[in-house]
Amino acid sequence: MSRPFYFALVFLSVFLPSPAAGADDAVKAITAAVRARHFQQAVDLARSALETSPKDVRILVLEGIALNHLGKENDALAVLRTTLEIAPDYVPALEAASEIEYRLGKPEAAAHLEQLLKIRPGESTAQAMLGALAWKRSDCPAAIEHFRQAASAIASQPDALREYGACLMKLERPADAASVYQQLSALDPSDRRARYGLAVAQLEGGHPRDALSALQPLAGQPDAVALALTSSAHEALGETPQAVADLRQAILLDPRNVQLYLDFADLSFTHLSFQVGIDMIDAGLRLTPDSAALYLARGILYVQLAEYAKADADFDRAERLDPGRALSPVARGLSQIQQNNLGDALLTIRSQLKSNPQDAFLHYVLAELLSRQGAQTGSPEFREALEAAREAVRLKPDFALARDVLSRLYLQAGDSEHAIEQCRLALRDNPRDEIALYRLIRALQSSGRPAAAAEVPALLKRFTALREEVRKREQQETQYRLVEMK
Repeated sequence: MSRPFYFALVFLSVFLPSPAAGADDAVKAITAAVRARHFQQAVDLARSALETSPKDVRILVLEGIALNHLGKENDALAVLRTTLEIAPDYVPALEAASEIEYRLGKPEAAAHLEQLLKIRPGESTAQAMLGALAWKRSDCPAAIEHFRQAASAIASQPDALREYGACLMKLERPADAASVYQQLSALDPSDRRARYGLAVAQLEGGHPRDALSALQPLAGQPDAVALALTSSAHEALGETPQAVADLRQAILLDPRNVQLYLDFADLSFTHLSFQVGIDMIDAGLRLTPDSAALYLARGILYVQLAEYAKADADFDRAERLDPGRALSPVARGLSQIQQNNLGDALLTIRSQLKSNPQDAFLHYVLAELLSRQGAQTGSPEFREALEAAREAVRLKPDFALARDVLSRLYLQAGDSEHAIEQCRLALRDNPRDEIALYRLIRALQSSGRPAAAAEVPALLKRFTALREEVRKREQQETQYRLVEMK
């Protein structure tokens, strides 16, 4: 770690003796040598002065600073830590020590910076350093808070702004992240990474047209990343032909980039153009024949065409290429479900759960499978399905599919109150979840409570409007069938 965060030079206010301290010729001389960048002379003068004043913290700090400038960081730290043993709250020693420790990646840096903030709560440079240290240990909540309080210190620091923006994105705060990436872009308008970050934040925040504007300065010299982001923005705006064209151009510019083929497969899946997606992945596999991700994606597309033998072959190949990839067996399980091989699918999912017990998706699939097999209320299979759905929701509270199956099981068991609770939670996370809305209406009707029944007319009206909205969206998605361009 070596970002240029520096505390303000403190020689004028700290090291020169104040009238109250009396004229100290030794400190004056050492300070003058440091200012003149005569660092070895400063060290010699300090060591001479320490023979008569071994605990003068001003002299010790000056010696530490001079040693640091001579490239003797460990010697400097030894002197500064001795200073802090004498005066633990001496601000110049805390600043100098934490600055060197931060630059060298020493674990003591954080403690000294925290101690400095207790004395000077408004010290923005210390906050900036702590933000960077929190980023390094992947503690985004702490990093965001420190960076927020260090706004002035990081305003001209690209690395810190980049880390701040990345943490905001990780914590699903795209609007705040966009503001940070705008700062970063303003620092250097030619910084492509800053524009990528800004575009991603705007896409995540539901502002695809703003994302296109952010990427516009790169249009003269497009690269694969910019084109892939532009494609995503056009697709979000319903401009699928342009999205396809951009993604194709990105693949031409970077033909070995596996992610671009996967993006094309997703686009093909969305618009029910499964064979077009398969053809593009074939092209990718000719260049990257050992990509487990491409085999997995092609297998999923084959499932949609009911070409199950080809799908299974691709899932097998993906698993052999990357044994640690959990998605291959899961995809196989989903393929077995689609073929109505529920028994085989159940075996596949149970096997995966043994090695991945914290996977919310696997618990959801287990609950769905048991339910599809006709588990009767009160049976061991039904109880297992209910517990699996509960576990999926516990592991991933915003998992809408799991909440949907859980509410269905509660309704099946006659537990309308818990069904209502799950439907409301699902709709809180996604107000357009038509399954949750429909099931909420049913649960309210079956609850037997007059107040609950009174909600139903408004919900029915909302459901009708939502159904029409979904119908129009589905019509739009199938309007564009991707056609292979020869």
